[in-house]
Order: sequence, then C-alpha cells, then structure tokens
Amino acid sequence: MSEKASFFVPMNFQKGQVRKMKEKQPVSRQLWKNESWMREQCRDCDDIKFRKMKLGREAKLSCLMIYIETAVDNVMLENSLLGQMVNRLWEMPAQEVYQAIRDNSLGISDVQELVSLEDARRAMLAGNAVLFLEDYDRALKISSKGYANKGVSKAETEKVLRGSNEGMSDSVKINSALIRKRVRSTDLKVKEMFLGERSDTVVALVYMEELAYPGVVEAIDRRLKSFSIDGVLDSGVLEQLTEKSWMTPFPQYQTTERPDRAAQAVLNGRVVVLADNSPEALILPATFSDFMKSSEDQYQRFAIAGFQRAMRYVAMATALLLSGLYLAVINFHTQILPTQLVLSVAEARRGVPFPSLVEILFMELAFELIREAGIRMPGMLSGTIGIVGGLIIGDAAVSANLVSPITVVVVAASALGAFAIPSEEFAAPFRLLKFGFILAGGFFGMLGIAAGLYLLLGHLASLTSFRIPYLMPFVSMEAEHNRAEGDKIFRAPIWRMRYRPVFARRQQRIRLRERGKQDVRG
Repeated sequence: MSEKASFFVPMNFQKGQVRKMKEKQPVSRQLWKNESWMREQCRDCDDIKFRKMKLGREAKLSCLMIYIETAVDNVMLENSLLGQMVNRLWEMPAQEVYQAIRDNSLGISDVQELVSLEDARRAMLAGNAVLFLEDYDRALKISSKGYANKGVSKAETEKVLRGSNEGMSDSVKINSALIRKRVRSTDLKVKEMFLGERSDTVVALVYMEELAYPGVVEAIDRRLKSFSIDGVLDSGVLEQLTEKSWMTPFPQYQTTERPDRAAQAVLNGRVVVLADNSPEALILPATFSDFMKSSEDQYQRFAIAGFQRAMRYVAMATALLLSGLYLAVINFHTQILPTQLVLSVAEARRGVPFPSLVEILFMELAFELIREAGIRMPGMLSGTIGIVGGLIIGDAAVSANLVSPITVVVVAASALGAFAIPSEEFAAPFRLLKFGFILAGGFFGMLGIAAGLYLLLGHLASLTSFRIPYLMPFVSMEAEHNRAEGDKIFRAPIWRMRYRPVFARRQQRIRLRERGKQDVRG
C-alpha cells in the first residue's frame, strides 16, 4: 500500500483487518452452530429476522432463514418467489429436499450456494435471504426485492432537449443494467468489488473489454483498492480518495447521472465506476473537452450541436474573465474604449461611494449567496428565490447608489456564463477562479489577467487522468492516431466521425465504416 493510501487507514481497523486475514468460518452441518454464530454477529439488530421452519412433507427437516425485515418479501406470500420456493420444499419428502436444492430442480433464479458464514452474513446484509439447512454444509443465498431505492427516475441535473430522459438509480445493479440495456454485448464487462470496512459498499467497474486498455482498467482497480476507510456512501468519496492531483479545483473524473452518457463513454473505450447508494457514475479517464460536451450533442444535427458547443466555450470564458476584464479596463485601460462608452460608464458610476473592485466583489458574493440559497430551498421556492432575490438585491443596490447599473449587468452575465457550462462540477472551479481574476484585474490590469491565464493554462497542461493529458485533444497531436476526428470545439457530421478518441485501443479506433469499403488508415 502506498504512503498516500496508508494515510487513510484508521488505527481501529487493525482488529477488523486481522479478522479478515483469518480463514473464513465454514458453514457447519449442525444448524445450531450456524445459528449461534449468526446471532452473535447480529446481536441487538432487531431489524434482522431469524425464522425457523420445518421442511419436507413430514416436517422433519429443520432449517433457518435469516433476512432483513424490509428488504425481503414475505415468504408466505404466494406471489413471492421466495414464498413459492419454501412452499414447494414443504411438499417434498424430506430425503428429496437436499437433492432438489443441490440440483436447483425448482428452477429458482439467482440462488447461490455459500461455503462460509462470512459470505452468508455479507449476502444477508446486501438485502438477500439466507437459508441454512440441518445436515447441509452450504448456505443458500436467495435474491429478493432488496433494499428500497428510488428506482429509475428522470435525470434532473443533466437536462437535454433530445435523447433519453432516464436517470440513474441509487442501486448499482439497476445502474449497470441500464447501461447494458443500451450496450447489448457480452463484451461489456461488469467487475464488482466491495469497498468500505464497515459499509461493505458494492462498487462496479463497467467497460468494453475489446476497447478499453487493460492497463487503464488495472490501474483503476488498483487505485480503488489502495485505501481503507470506514464507509463509501457515495461515488464522490471514491473520486476524492483516488484522484492523483488532489490540490487542483478541476475534476479529474467526469460524473453523470445519465445511463446513455455512460453507454457512450464505454463505447469510446472509457471506464465507468458505479457505487451502490449513489445515483451518479464516474467516467474516466476524463479530459477538459469532455466536460464541455452534452450527451445530446450526438443526437442533434452537426451545425446546431457545433453552435451550442461553441457557445459553451464562450460562456466559460465569460464566467471566468468578464468581471476581471471589466475592472482591468475601467481602472487601467480606458483608452481602448470608445469615448461615448467611457462617458457612459463614468455617468453610471457617479455617486457610488465604493471603488469598482469593491462593487464587483460585493455583487459577485451576493449572487453566490443567492445561488446557494436557491439550491437549498425546497421545491418550487428554489427557482423563485433566485429570480426574486437577484432582482430585489440588484435593484435595491442600484437605487441606493451602492453599485452602478453596469456592474449588475457584468455580474449577471458572468453568472449566466457559469450556468451555461453543462457540468455543474466543472463550472464550480470557474466560479472560484474568477475571484482570482477579479483581484488580478483590479490590482494589475491586463498584465494581471495575462499572468493569471498563463498560470491557469500551465496548470491545466500539467494535469493528467490515467496518463491521458487533461487538454486532449488540443495537445499531443503529434500522432495521427491520437485524435477524435471532428469532435473538438465544433462537431463534424456524424458520418465523418469515423474514429474513436484516444481512450480506445489503437487497433480498435475505427468505429464507422461504409459497408463494402475498407479504411486505408485502419
């Protein structure tokens, strides 16, 4: 384990780690031993039910079923798969029950034999029913309805005009099924693991075996297993623990709640990480341009998609630089403005008691507070508080001569630019960095803006995501294979986008051919 990973290992994990290193306790043929072990493990867990039964036509075969109260259907219900199984076993002669279970002659789907009591406990805690039989050295994991979850709902944070509106659930099984629904190939692999010493959270890697680089998949798997922590309650925990450059404000993993976007990613050779109890997936490797794309870009005509994508880059520059440029111009470089505009700005600022830098900072902080309040307000009030709060504060500040009208316009345009960035996680760094450019423009003018851009571009150029440069495909263009043809700031017609991005294996880069024709560069 690396130094960085070992930092996250608390001292009180030592006992748990020693316990896991010991040989697993096998399932005993004596039912009372299994029951004693499970009852000791589940002491003071009133939501875990122990139900003893007698199976077989003569009711001679003792068994024990253990399950979490609300996670398993009532075993007596006729329409319950679990109930039907138990009812069938009741009708059999006792000597035939073992053979029926061993051969699964009842045809019950997803019944798995477990050889250790630790595996049985883990299966029960995952929301399944576990059945122990007298004189049988295996436990049966019987899948049931599992824990309650929100199910498949509409995507809220990544709204599109065209394309599927399905959003991910908070169940890793449902989310992997939603991806497989769109990529119906056995080449789509789903590799599960358990993370969290006490939460035992299911985490799944989803990727196309023929497209993804094996080294990338192994690196992701190794990095996920390189830390030890109490619990993994959301994919955001995985993101923060495994990212390489943790000091940067820019996300190195792309997040999405849309299964169609995750399907697009795996078809491009990328890896999707799903965590149980989290409705958002991590997509990696991730690059700067990926955050500026929307899933509907592939569904719309190229001219419309290209125009919208170009507008997002303009919005990004506006959110980052507009307020700082305004201060730099009116404080240091008024000569670049037309005379009429200079006079208009001076007239608007007449009577304002604060310097322009204080004006901008005051309004920017006010808008950030309004935005935060709108997010935390429930239901319909969230949109209302943003509109009403912005209008009231802006109008009141102008009427009281605290700020000038042009300052309100500049700050509002900057806020709109941040909202136009498709990824909220990617928009947050620009909202933070704009304060640095405000100070640079307010104190040093255009020289400060230029120095800030130089430092920012240098920082972005130094970032990588699993050895992929963060600024791909705008950098590392020396090789013809390292490109996503026609998919940069503008999007080419879909019939010209014949190559997958750099994430896919080199021999699998071609994704579109005309039937009967060969691609000479393939």
